[in-house]
Amino acid sequence: MDSILILNLVLMVLLIALAAVFVGSEFSIIRVRMSRIDQLISEGNKKAGLAKKMINNLDYYLSACQLGITVTALGLGWLGKPAIERILRPAFDFFAVGETATDIFSFLIAFSIIAFLHVVFGELVPKTLASQYAERLTLAFVRPLYVFGKLMAPFIWILNGSARLLLRMFGVEQTRRPQAHSEEDLKMIMTQSFQSGEINQTELSYMQNIFSFDERTAKDVMLPRTQMETISLEMTHDDLMEIVRENQYTRYPVTEEGDKDDIIGFINVKEMLTHYTYKQDLTKSIIVHEIPFVHETAPIQNVLLTMQKQHVHMAIVVDEYGGTSGVITMEDILEEIVGEIRDEFDTDERDEIKAVDDLNYLLNGRVLLSDLEERFALSFDDSEDIDTIGGWIQLKNVDISEGGSVQLPGHQITVKEMENHQIIRVLLTRFSEAEEETEAYQNETPSIV
Repeated sequence: MDSILILNLVLMVLLIALAAVFVGSEFSIIRVRMSRIDQLISEGNKKAGLAKKMINNLDYYLSACQLGITVTALGLGWLGKPAIERILRPAFDFFAVGETATDIFSFLIAFSIIAFLHVVFGELVPKTLASQYAERLTLAFVRPLYVFGKLMAPFIWILNGSARLLLRMFGVEQTRRPQAHSEEDLKMIMTQSFQSGEINQTELSYMQNIFSFDERTAKDVMLPRTQMETISLEMTHDDLMEIVRENQYTRYPVTEEGDKDDIIGFINVKEMLTHYTYKQDLTKSIIVHEIPFVHETAPIQNVLLTMQKQHVHMAIVVDEYGGTSGVITMEDILEEIVGEIRDEFDTDERDEIKAVDDLNYLLNGRVLLSDLEERFALSFDDSEDIDTIGGWIQLKNVDISEGGSVQLPGHQITVKEMENHQIIRVLLTRFSEAEEETEAYQNETPSIV
């Protein structure tokens, strides 16, 4: 084997290695997290600072990577074909293969070997490594790629300019690549992180709740007017003591003469009981604080900001006519993110959706239709102006009572508990596959008279 052939083989190996570097650089700088780069910069990592410059000018350095990949591929083809032909020549001569056939077979074999080496070692291997070790490869290749980008600046400028000119000829304007992820991107990333085991179910639930946080309104999470517990300034000491003992809430809205549409503020029970220790009369211990009023269509993040600004944990929700629609607390809002918050006094509080078994679920009458549609793939007709499952049931049957039911495709909803005319608890029953087939058969089979 002569020195020229050895040199060609060494150059081929070098070109494959360079192709791997360019491919690894391209994929790693795309996949690396900017937050991690910023953290490394704060720790004094100089390579991270250079990497951030490249990421902020991503289009330019991706063009540099593409230029490097293309040049190495062309060089590999230029050197590889004659080198492999020279290696195969003795074998073809031994079998007395004709010159034309030798050229054809040499080309095909050389092309196959070079393509295999370039695709496997120059493309697939570095691409996989870059996907798994984006941060490491970015920091490892950042300086060589930066130097290459500076050396090839005139060529990259010409190539990018030519591409932009060609795009303009077809009416396509180049836009800057967005650096931020959309909400849908983040949801997909979080789901993939959960599936790969990087985060747990609780963390995923928190993130999903945060994304849906801005879609909820005060009406969605408030305690309805019918379930509000209030106190009146006209109450006696015994009346106040009975309410405090029975409900054990920390705060109560204060009304004028028991009218829930005439709320003048709220009291803090801890504060009231502190004053009671030396006044010995609850009616003289009441201190009324101002309470904010919010519209029932107000987004709950705005309600939260209102509470924070006024340093209160409670707000009154009013409807379009100015009447009291319900009350919302800081706890109600926080539960939209972290789930149910219970203390030692919430012994009678029940889950919004509780699985009885695989086919039956107990639902609070205030559960939102949107939540049921998402969780159980249900569809509720005529629900444009209705938010809760209790409201929808009463829309379908205004005279429904405990034990009454409403049918849905593949499901049945039965009222389990009512208070006056308000539906408190319902049972959602999902038919088994056999029951669904029977129901479908009965619906499709005409009755015989």
